[in-house]
Amino acid sequence: MELKRYQNQSQKIGGHVEDIDLTIVDKDYYDISLTENDIVVIAMPSFAGLAPQVALDRLAKINAHNCKCVIVAVYGNRAYEDTLVQMEDYARMAGFDVIGAISAIAEHSIFHQFATGRPDENDCHQLEKFGDQILEKASNKINTKPNIPGHRPYKKAGGGTIPQANTLCTKCGLCVVKCPTGAISKDNPQVTDKNKCISCMRCVVICPNQARKLDQEKMAVIETAIKKTCSIRKECELFL
Repeated sequence: MELKRYQNQSQKIGGHVEDIDLTIVDKDYYDISLTENDIVVIAMPSFAGLAPQVALDRLAKINAHNCKCVIVAVYGNRAYEDTLVQMEDYARMAGFDVIGAISAIAEHSIFHQFATGRPDENDCHQLEKFGDQILEKASNKINTKPNIPGHRPYKKAGGGTIPQANTLCTKCGLCVVKCPTGAISKDNPQVTDKNKCISCMRCVVICPNQARKLDQEKMAVIETAIKKTCSIRKECELFL
């Protein structure tokens, strides 16, 4: 969940690049101000076909000042559904001029057997071509609005899968610091607020003791339900 700000519009023409992390809990996003001379790439994961609400809310606080932007939804080869239209709406709320959108494939964050190793070489070549097309549109000041797929109202968010700590947990606190929503208790890292957790799996990935796990029976049911769809290779898409 981040923004990449390109001043002078592109690295390729010598522009300065700045990363803006949308996963920091105590950051004041109202302090971020952009200009019409910038171009921004806004990237978010798609969880069950939706963007994380906490990231959208932080995005909406940024002062974009009609800055051009491209929105990117990254998903694990199932479906991104309403993620892009959510991102479009919240970007416009912040004052961005959305000139393009991309759906990009990455290895599934829970079931790593789906889209393993992606983005692969073909994806990278394709995304590079997308970048060239976007820069051409921005440079030529083409004002057509992209036809971004999705539905309004958005699909209803479902219940997430909450990682639980086991006896291997040493309460080192790393997951507390890295959790993008502050869902893990500072006093007791073995406790997770289910209302704040977005099932991003960051705590599972970063735990040095592999002490955070998902309910395996529940995961087996979900895996069976999505296996057919996730096993068919999807390709990255560009909407200009």
